[in-house]
Amino acid sequence: MDYIIIIISAIFVNNIVLNQFLGVCPFIGVSSKVETSAGMAGAVTFVMVIATIVTYLLQKYVLNVFGIAFMQTITFILVIASLVQLVEIILKKVSPTLYQALGIFLPLITTNCAVLGVAILAVQKDYNLIESVIYAISNAVGFGLALIVFAGLREHMDLVNIPKGMKGVPIAFLVAGLLALAFMGFAGLV
Repeated sequence: MDYIIIIISAIFVNNIVLNQFLGVCPFIGVSSKVETSAGMAGAVTFVMVIATIVTYLLQKYVLNVFGIAFMQTITFILVIASLVQLVEIILKKVSPTLYQALGIFLPLITTNCAVLGVAILAVQKDYNLIESVIYAISNAVGFGLALIVFAGLREHMDLVNIPKGMKGVPIAFLVAGLLALAFMGFAGLV
């Protein structure tokens, strides 16, 4: 039952982008097309899950054991940066079109505060390894869900007659706010 609460809470109630406002840069920057958003969601999912596993193990078996927990943030950032480099190399070989589509946003996963936030929050919530992995996967699904829904809305907005002063970023922010309000409707769920 605890796992179900973690999943529902991370995906809907405490969505990493729409409720906690972590990972907003790729949310706004990559969300112009659903295909690109899905690729970004996949890359973030991979990095978020692997980073959470590695950082959990480092926290528990290195930082806490040697009494250097104050090094948590810098250690986690280095782990995430290394993992993003790995994802970049893999995407370049496996899917050059996705690699080109993500462009500058792929290296930005390194500074995506959603990835770092999930790793730190999993430690702060005192989750065990399994709960941390479920938490990371759920947050990645929530991130992907928000990103893909927002991309679909933005694609639809391209087909709609929008006043000149609201085109582009202003309407995107307005729709993002409305999407966040919609997700707040799940607040009583957990």
